Amino acid sequence: MKKLAILLSAVSIAYGFDEEAKETIRKTFPSAARVDVENVNGYIHVTGYNGADIQLVAEKIIKADSADRMEVAKREVTLDMSQSGDTLTVFVDGPFRCHCEDNRFGTRDRGRPGYRVTYNFELKVPTATFLRLSTVNGGDIRVENTTGDFDLSNVNDSIEMKEVTGSGQVHTVNGKISALFAKNPAGKSSFRTVNGTIETSFRPNLSADIWVKTFNGGAYTDFTVTALPRVPVESERRNGKFVYRSDIMAAMRVGNGGPEFKYETLNGNVRIINRGQ
Repeated sequence: MKKLAILLSAVSIAYGFDEEAKETIRKTFPSAARVDVENVNGYIHVTGYNGADIQLVAEKIIKADSADRMEVAKREVTLDMSQSGDTLTVFVDGPFRCHCEDNRFGTRDRGRPGYRVTYNFELKVPTATFLRLSTVNGGDIRVENTTGDFDLSNVNDSIEMKEVTGSGQVHTVNGKISALFAKNPAGKSSFRTVNGTIETSFRPNLSADIWVKTFNGGAYTDFTVTALPRVPVESERRNGKFVYRSDIMAAMRVGNGGPEFKYETLNGNVRIINRGQ
C-alpha cells in the first residue's frame, strides 16, 4: 500500500461551511485483475459479484467557506481514473498530496484551505479481483463477497470484511478491524490497528500459525491451540554495544499449522473466532 506521509489534520476538525455542492459520478470499466482506490476523505465500499465489468459510483461532496472557495475546490481536487493493462486505478488528487519522489502518493498538512472535498465510493467488482484500497478520514473501508487477495489501509475509521476469501494486509490506526472469512486464507495475512479491537472469524478447519501482540487488551480464541516457541531475541552491535530487540509476540498454532497470521493492536482486544459450519 502506498503509504501516507503526513495526516491531514485540517480535515479531522469539524468546521462550519456555508456552501455545499454534490455530484454523483457513474462509470463502468472492463474487468481488471486489480483495482487500486486511493481516497483521502470518505468511505470505500466494494462488493464482489459474478459479472464481468467493474461498476463504480462515486458521490462527490464539496463544502466550502464561500462561493469563491467552492470554485477553488472544484479546480484543485480531481478524481483521476485510468485503466492500464490489468489494473484499474482510481485516485483522488489535490494540493494535499505531497507528490514526493520517495512517496508520490503521500499527503501533507497545508492548514485550513477553506473547503473540504469528500468522495464516497461504491464499487461492484468481479469476485476474484485483487483489491488495494486506502482512505484517511471520514469513512470506513468495507469489502464483501470477494475471493481475491487484498491490501486495505485506513487511518481514522474501521475496516470491515464479510464473507471474503483471500490473503493480505488489513491495517488502520484509529478504528476496529473485523473480518468474516468464507474460506480460510491460504497465505500470510496481517491485521493491525493502534486504537481498536481486531476480530476475525474462520472456518472450523483452520490450520495456521498465529502471532499476537496487544498492550492494553487481551487475546481470545475458541479454537484449540498449542503454544509455539517465541522468536529468539535479536541483537545488533551499535557504537560498540549490543542492542537487543524483540517483538514480544505470543505465538500459537491452530490445527497442524500453516500460513502465518499476525495480529497487532495497542489499545484493544484480539478475538480469533471459530464461526462454525
